[in-house]
Amino acid sequence: MKECVFSGMRPTGKLHLGHLAGALSNWLKLQDEFECYYCIVDWHALMSEYMNSSKIKDYCREILLDWLAVGLDPEKAVIFQQSHVSGHAELHLALSMIAPLGRLERNPIYKEQLENIADKDLQTYGFLGYPVLMAADILLYKATKVPVGEDQSIHLEIAKELARKFNSTFKEVFPEPEILLTPTPRVPGIDGRKMSKSYNNALFISEDLNEMWDKVRTMMTDPARMRRSDPGEPEKCPVWHLHKIFTQDEEKKRELAYGCRSAGIGCIDCKKVLMEWIRFKLEPIQKRRKYYEEHGLEMMDILREGAERASNVADKTIEEVKSAVGFIL
Repeated sequence: MKECVFSGMRPTGKLHLGHLAGALSNWLKLQDEFECYYCIVDWHALMSEYMNSSKIKDYCREILLDWLAVGLDPEKAVIFQQSHVSGHAELHLALSMIAPLGRLERNPIYKEQLENIADKDLQTYGFLGYPVLMAADILLYKATKVPVGEDQSIHLEIAKELARKFNSTFKEVFPEPEILLTPTPRVPGIDGRKMSKSYNNALFISEDLNEMWDKVRTMMTDPARMRRSDPGEPEKCPVWHLHKIFTQDEEKKRELAYGCRSAGIGCIDCKKVLMEWIRFKLEPIQKRRKYYEEHGLEMMDILREGAERASNVADKTIEEVKSAVGFIL
């Protein structure tokens, strides 16, 4: 029997090349090795977007399109929407009864985001209790492995603590999930900072490739290369870091690195090579995306069937939870 993996993404907009190089590339490998549950966590999106919730439905559709386009396979993994499976909300409620308030308030991610996100109302239980809902997502399927970035590892620790507390307080129901740190490279945006929708510096999976080139050609490079004749250092250049992720020709990369250091190649020529490789990667993805855009009913079938498969597992867990706490079934 395969071990169970759970992971999810909040529907807050289209996905970019950072998602592709990080989580999604990892998920593609995992779906061939494990029993995977990939969830569009729309309740989590409501946590920060409740004042603008009308967009969540469209964002769910965009995420599903991107997932299917990059190759996530509903025959290999259970692909579904969080709110379509009632067990997520039920288990969240049960775990919230035993979640230590002080532990949630000391969460460094919680404190950091309160300080740095000024344009959203985060003074809610929903935001404070984000790790409790995340724990419910994971424990509902008794997932033993959870692929997350290092920035989310604290939330997985809270999930493990809640599993232990439930098991010791009531009855042994949940395994403690293990973290699978996603080997995510730092993917720079066009301004050199980490690629993010929030920074308005992203290159999107579904973006028109000619429009993407307009962004790539203006990307910042090594600040030392003020003129074409100035030598540069590739490791200081965001364009080079994208080459390391997307350019698959090792000889070409060595040639580009030497050309940069010797001023034998200009930045615009280097960017043209990068765009060729990005185009090579994205054209088949965008072709699949267009297919699913034109077959909306098929997408809805995937979500419906995924929710049914997820519910079959989730309902059994909820029965165990109610029995463990002493409710009459």
